[in-house]
Amino acid sequence: MNDANPSSHALSYQPRRLWKSQMLPVRNMRYHLRSWEPEQPNRNLPVLVLAHGWMDVAASWQFVVDAFSEAFIQGRRIVAHDWRGFGLSRPQVACDSYYFTDYLADLDMLLEQLSPDAPIDLVGHSMGGNISCWYAGARAERIRRFVNLEGFGMPETKASQAPKRLAQWMDELRAQRGGGMCLAPYDSVEAVAARLQKTNRRLPQDKALWLAHHWAAPDQQGRWHILGDASHKVTNPYLYRADEAIACLAAITAPTLSVEASDDSLGQWYKGRYTLEQYHDRLKHIPQCEVAVVQEAGHMLHHDQPEAVASLIEGFCAR
Repeated sequence: MNDANPSSHALSYQPRRLWKSQMLPVRNMRYHLRSWEPEQPNRNLPVLVLAHGWMDVAASWQFVVDAFSEAFIQGRRIVAHDWRGFGLSRPQVACDSYYFTDYLADLDMLLEQLSPDAPIDLVGHSMGGNISCWYAGARAERIRRFVNLEGFGMPETKASQAPKRLAQWMDELRAQRGGGMCLAPYDSVEAVAARLQKTNRRLPQDKALWLAHHWAAPDQQGRWHILGDASHKVTNPYLYRADEAIACLAAITAPTLSVEASDDSLGQWYKGRYTLEQYHDRLKHIPQCEVAVVQEAGHMLHHDQPEAVASLIEGFCAR
C-alpha cells in the first residue's frame, strides 16, 4: 500500500481474520473479490456472499466477519465483492452512467463461478440489499437464505415524473462531461477517515482509519481519492416502479431476515415521502420474512454494531 504516512497503520483497527483478494471475470470487466476462507479450504462448503452498499467497498464487511464465531467461519466460504465502479472493480471502458439491471447480471455471473451447483446465503446492505431483493426474486432457486440490511427500496414514482427525470439525467451527463461532478480528493488518509466519521458519528477513529485505507487510495502526489466512480452520482434515468419491486419480493422463496437500525434512516432521507410503515407493508409480500432491529445504530449498522449484526446473520444462516 502506497501510504505516505505508514505510522497511521499502527493507529488503525487490527483485523482478527485475514482475507484474500482475487479478480474474477464478470461480463465486460474483472470483479474484485475479498474472501475469508476456513483453515481447510473446501470448494464444497456453503457460500455466504456479502453485498455492500452505494459508495462503499467489500472491505466494509471486515468488522462483521471479525465478529463471526470460529465455528461459523470454519463452516463456509465467505465472499464480498466490489460492485462495478466501486473499489477495484472498474469497467474496462469508461461509462457515464450505471444501471441497476447491470448489477443483477453481474451478481448472477459471479454466483455461477462461486457456487454453480448449490444455492448460497446472501446478505446485502443498502443498495446491495435492494439489488439482492430483486435478485432473490428473479433467481429464487439460487438463494438459500437472504438477509437484507436496510435495503429499503425507494419511494413510488409516477409516469408523469418521466420527462423531468430524463431531462435531469441528460443535464447531469452534460455537467459530468464538463467536469462538474468529480469527487473531491483528500490531502491525507486521516482526512478520508475524518470524512467517514462525519458521515457516521458512531464510527470510532481506529475503524475509520482502517476503512479509509480501503475506501480510498493515494495518487502520485499523495492526494487520496475515493475508490468510487463519480458516474454513480448521475441520476438514474429510469423511474422506480414499486409494483415491480413488490413483484420481486413476492417471488422470493428463501427465508428472509430484514434488519433495520434503531435510527430511522428512511425518515431522515425522505421526510415522510417513504416511511418505515410503507416498507414493512412491502415486506408482507415476502412469503417467509422476519424483522429485526439493531439498537444504537444508524444506516451503517454493520459498522456501528458489528457484533449484533454478525449474531443476527450467523443465527439466521445457521438454522
